Amino acid sequence: MSETSPPNTPEHPDADELHEESDDTQFADDQTLTPEFVKSISDIIDKRDALGFEFLTKDLHPADVADLIGLLRLEERDVLIELLSGDIAPDVLAELDDDLRESVVAAMGPEKVAEAVAELDTDDAASVLEDLDEARRAEILAEVPLEDRLALRAALDYEEDSAGRLMQREFFAAPGYWTVGQIIDRLRSAEDLPDRFFEVFVVDPAFKPIGEVPLSTLLKCSRETKIEDIMSGQMMRHIPVTMDQEEVAYLFEQYNLISAPVVDASERLVGMITVDDVVEMVREESQEDMLALGGVEADTGLSDTVVQTVRSRFSWLAVNLLTAIMASLVIALFDGAIGQIVALAVLMPIVASMGGNAGTQTLTVAVRSLATKDLTASNAARIIYREALVGFTNGVIFAVIMGALAGVWYYAAGWGDQTEAMQLGLVVGIAMVINLFCAGIAGILVPIGLQRAGADPAVSSAVFVTTVTDIVGFFVFLGLAAAILL
Repeated sequence: MSETSPPNTPEHPDADELHEESDDTQFADDQTLTPEFVKSISDIIDKRDALGFEFLTKDLHPADVADLIGLLRLEERDVLIELLSGDIAPDVLAELDDDLRESVVAAMGPEKVAEAVAELDTDDAASVLEDLDEARRAEILAEVPLEDRLALRAALDYEEDSAGRLMQREFFAAPGYWTVGQIIDRLRSAEDLPDRFFEVFVVDPAFKPIGEVPLSTLLKCSRETKIEDIMSGQMMRHIPVTMDQEEVAYLFEQYNLISAPVVDASERLVGMITVDDVVEMVREESQEDMLALGGVEADTGLSDTVVQTVRSRFSWLAVNLLTAIMASLVIALFDGAIGQIVALAVLMPIVASMGGNAGTQTLTVAVRSLATKDLTASNAARIIYREALVGFTNGVIFAVIMGALAGVWYYAAGWGDQTEAMQLGLVVGIAMVINLFCAGIAGILVPIGLQRAGADPAVSSAVFVTTVTDIVGFFVFLGLAAAILL
């Protein structure tokens, strides 16, 4: 599979007018497309002016064209695909967000999608097809040339988040006895080279990688030099096809890799992963973790319909409803105390809220540290101790502040004498210390425990931590109030 250059865009009859409307207005200071430019594209689509669209977008990067399509309304996207006769550039198709790509592919038709997929590297082609249902994917693959079809089926057979799915099958490898001159001549004549690569992999007779030669090193050496004499093999990192893509990202970050060979179970070279693939994957993983911490499904996007969005958020809201009911049951245990001292109803949300925020801070740091492997079994005990100490210290500081404010407010409102005001301040302070301490402990222990249990800490941690801080906050505060004030 190889990418082809887009055909020359025909000149539009009203080119001067279009140029005047769009010149210097495509991008804002933050490098996003301007509302004016997007509106001009919408107007062109309303006029069903295909040449106008091609003229205004001919100088845009494929990623910017993909962003532009995402900014259009659903009906405008359908009209645009119809105007272009389903010919969405392969590079643009690969750059579309996952939630948007599926609807665009559905509108293009299997033949047009197959033509685009055949021009992409296998990793990009697989990303286009992986989220489609089996029937749709089979329909498209049936239109793809046999060689490309077999490569794509092999890529899609790997687990979705594995190195096998992330890798591209286009790479350049040579035996160690080849000379620099032979390799350069082959590079110049080969038609099936990857679009972007940085190293030549050196393989043994069993096609197992034994070293690598950066292109910069290759170009500095004489033509007679054998590549086995200039290869670096001792520190080369082999990536198994089954390795999780987060582990791949860790290796690239840890060892400053530009590319790495991917090997099968027999340690034979089957593909390569380059840093641009890893950067895109890291962005997607970070986005998934952020959405998961907020209780939103990973495949949620701005192009989803209202029904899809409601469905994706309903399940976690239902779980949160159950945790809220549990917290309410704790409050109900102390309804008598709240009835006698109304100030408790005013102050108890403060204690619970402070605990929830403290727990979320610790949780966010813990989940990120687990993902980057900064938090491991080697330093877990030290980090747990540190977070517990941080929670206790913050608890003491805010206990003094909130305890004093609560006592002064209670006395100034005329709800009790100085002794009762001091007792209320003491209750608030002790509850604040205990809840923030528990929040720090829960914020670090919950994600560690979930990871060791084989669960994704980004998905479930927030619910557990919030439940702990709410229940502990209400129970401790109201329990102390009932014991001391009544």
